Order: sequence, then C-alpha cells, then structure tokens
Amino acid sequence: MIHGSAQGRRPQPPPTVAVVGQNGTVATPAETTRAQPFAHLSTPNAALYRAVLSAFAHAKDRFIVHLRPEDVAAELGQESDEPLAQALNKLVEWGNLRADADTSRVTTVEDFHRRRLLFQLTPEGQAAEQAIAFYEEAIGHRGSLQSVALSDIAEQLSSLAVLAGQPDPDPAKTHLLLLTLAERFSSLADNAQAFMASLRRAIDFSDSDVEGFVAYKERLIDYINRFIADLANMGARIARLIGELEGSGHERLLMLAARREAADAVPEGADADEAYARAEATAFASWRNRWRGLKDWFVSRGAGHPSQARLLRQAAVTAIKQLIDAIGLLNERRSGRSDRSADFRTLARWFAEAPDEAAMHRLWRAAFGLSSSRHLTVTPQTVDLWQEEDVAPSTPWRDAPPIRISPQLRRTGSYERRGKPNRVQDRSQARTFLLEQAEREAAETAAARARLRTDGPTLLSELDVLEPKAFRLFLSLLGDALAARRPGDTEVTVVTGDGSMEVRLSPVDGGGVVEIRTEDGVLTGPQHVIEIRDLAVSR
Repeated sequence: MIHGSAQGRRPQPPPTVAVVGQNGTVATPAETTRAQPFAHLSTPNAALYRAVLSAFAHAKDRFIVHLRPEDVAAELGQESDEPLAQALNKLVEWGNLRADADTSRVTTVEDFHRRRLLFQLTPEGQAAEQAIAFYEEAIGHRGSLQSVALSDIAEQLSSLAVLAGQPDPDPAKTHLLLLTLAERFSSLADNAQAFMASLRRAIDFSDSDVEGFVAYKERLIDYINRFIADLANMGARIARLIGELEGSGHERLLMLAARREAADAVPEGADADEAYARAEATAFASWRNRWRGLKDWFVSRGAGHPSQARLLRQAAVTAIKQLIDAIGLLNERRSGRSDRSADFRTLARWFAEAPDEAAMHRLWRAAFGLSSSRHLTVTPQTVDLWQEEDVAPSTPWRDAPPIRISPQLRRTGSYERRGKPNRVQDRSQARTFLLEQAEREAAETAAARARLRTDGPTLLSELDVLEPKAFRLFLSLLGDALAARRPGDTEVTVVTGDGSMEVRLSPVDGGGVVEIRTEDGVLTGPQHVIEIRDLAVSR
C-alpha cells in the first residue's frame, strides 16, 4: 500500500463505511454486527431504499453482480448525488449491500486515493428482497378461475394413465408429469380461493365504486358461468381419470417419483442406504398426501363429504345470485327509490337531532306506531299512587307498588257490532265439491303409481304408452334419479320427497336411444334399466 501523497495535494480521508484489506475486500459494519436487512422499510427514505434495492435485484436477474454508484443512478434515471451515496452507505451498514474496492479503473495515485466502491447484494439482502417480493405479490394477488388449468390437469392425468398401463414406466417422465400436475393443481386451488375471497370483498364493498361495479358485473357473471360449465364437464372427466389411475395402481407411479427425488437428496457416505430409505419414505408420504388432496378436490366421498369442486360450483352460483341482488339494490338506489338501510340512517339522524326525550318519544310513536294494548290499561288508583310515592326507575319490582290492570276497553267497554248479525252461509255444497275433487286426484295419483310400478328391473324401451298423469309422475321420478347420480356411479337409488315411491336407475352401455310414447308426444333418451317400487303398497 502507498503511504505518501503527491506534493501539493491534500490527502483524501479514508472511507467512512469500508476499510480495504490486503485481499482487496472491504470490511463493513454488517460483518461485525448483526444484519438488519428489513430496517430500511421503517425509515423516512424507505421509497429511495426500495428503489435502490430493486435496481440491484433487476441487475442480478440480468446476471450483473456488481454495480457502481453511477450505474445505480442510471437504473433509477437520476444523477449520482449525495442522497444516493448516503442511501448506499446505509444499506451497507444494515447488511443489505456489500461494498468492495473498485481498483479496476485505477491508473494514477490520484485515482487510488479517490473513493471508488463496487456494491453488490449480500445473501441477507437478497433473501430480504425475495421475501418482500413474495409478500407484495401475495397481497396484490386477486386470483382467477383457471379453466385452462382444468384442461391441463386432465391432460396430465391422461398421460399418467398411459404410463400406468405400461409394465415398466419411465421414472423421468412419470416424475415430470406428477410435478407438472401438482403445480397446476396447486395454482388452480390457490387462484380459486383468492378469486372467491376477492369476489366477496367486491360484493361487500360495492357501494364504494358503484359505476365500476355495474360496468364489469356482466363480464364477471359470464366469466363465472363459463368456469362453472368447464368445471362441471372437466371435473367429471378428471374424477373418471383419477378412478382409472387408482384402479391401475397409481401408487406405483408415486413410488417412482419418490425414488427419483430421494436419489437427488441423499449424499454419498457410509449410511447412504439408510438415509436413502428415509428420504424415499418421506417423499412417498408427501406424494400420497398430494394425491389425496387432488382426489378430495374432484371426487366426493358420500353425501356428507362433497368434493371441493362441487363446493366451488355452489359458491360460484351463490356469488352470481349475490351479484344480481347487489346490482338490483344499486339500481334501486340510483333510480331514487329508498331502501330500508337509508331509512334507518335518516331516522337515526332525526333521533340524534331531537331537542329532548319527549320529542324522541313522539318520533318513536310516529315512526313505529307502537303503543300500549287497548284493552289493558292501568287503573287511575295506580297512577295516583305512582305520583304520590315518586317511584324511581331503579326501584326493584318487589319494592315497588303493585300495578292494577283494568281489562276493560278504553272507550266503550264493549266490542260487539251493533245491528242484525250476518246470515250463516251454507257451505255444504262447496265442501262436497272439494271432497270429490280430492278423491278424484287421489285416485288418479294411485292409478299413475300403479301404472309405473314395475315387477323388477326393466328397460325404458319396454314402457308402454303413458297417460299425461303417469307421464308427469315418471318425469319427476326420472329427474330425481338423474340429479342424484354422481360422476362414476353405475347405479343410483332415490326415494321421493313424500317417501311414497323408490326408483333405481342404471345406464346400459351401448343401449342406444329409446323412445317413450305419451299422449303429448315422444320422449327420447339413452337406454337405462329402471325399477320403480310403490312403497305405500309395500307397507
């Protein structure tokens, strides 16, 4: 190191934030004290510090490690001034940046004594930037309903089904497909949850931006409707593929992925076999848990445990109803119609502006019309006793004087209508007509049940011509059975709401299209095996 200086030149003071060592590195205060990479967030110049660190992060993305102060100024679009130099020094002090001596451009003694530093992100600073970026992304993430992710998941499952049918599947292809499947499924679930949360906030705070809410509501409803349709179609396909994979031994594919991950994670050594076994067991348990999450998302486990996809469809339908209700309420407000909440706020303001309690009581009676019962009045003796004793409102009921109630009406003491009483009408003919109508309807319903009752399983094509009454009952039973059938079910059994009939329905593979003739027309549909029992007759 040179100890002197040129004649006539005043020596420059040493750097205040760094000392150059023999190896050219700079010892910073962060090396001797604990780093505080998040300290810049709570300072008055936090915006400048964030801009400087963002410049370093962007440069690192371009594989640029070191930056000079003038490079940072160019990234920020400003001149290299004293505030920027102070910001760099403080970030070095907190441990976000590291300062190294810049000796690459030293050609004279004057250049050596001039303070030149190179700055780069420290590991602590880089970790802090990643954490802040992740936090800002999570906070600003609104989420979306990804119909494309449903198609991707179905395609990945189809490819896995092909591998499952092979006697010796490729471990690399299997692992890559499972990783892609897990990534797309995780993105779908997270985005759907974030979207429904943001949608609920948009509905709850629709008053804040009425024009914007009304403007995009139609596009939003169309968007949700398309996703519901895609989820219903693709969800059934995904559930079927999951069932096929489980039938083909999906755990064999999960084990291949677990072994491949364990091979990358286990180091070489004497106990490598034991470590490999532990890593393999851990990875296999992790993949089984992911597969269970995927199955629970698309496949229901009985009536009490619906799939997450079905719950999401129900939540989306509810959100559409809430959107329509909110739009209707906003339109009423914009058209000048009053609503109950506005009325209550106005009434509360009137109560607050009332001059005394007597005015408040008059306002109460005028607004709500509540008063004492007309036929239960306090006797004059009780009123006189109250005035004499001046009973305080806080007096316990057992110490207060008794209240004597007069059960007479206030005005006349009677509520009988004067004059000739009304003539009693003879309703026997009307009752007879209603009884005959009820008996006729009951007979028609019993005949329709008897017409539809089968002596065991039968094909839909074997049903003969149906009368209008029997056909309407048949459509009701068929609709209940089809609505209760879930994806993958081969047979469904359902009982009507009144518990009078039971129907069993199962599709026929390759049965073609059948026709059921009625007096009103011909009903066409796929072939099914149906069994209808009249439970009332059985009982």
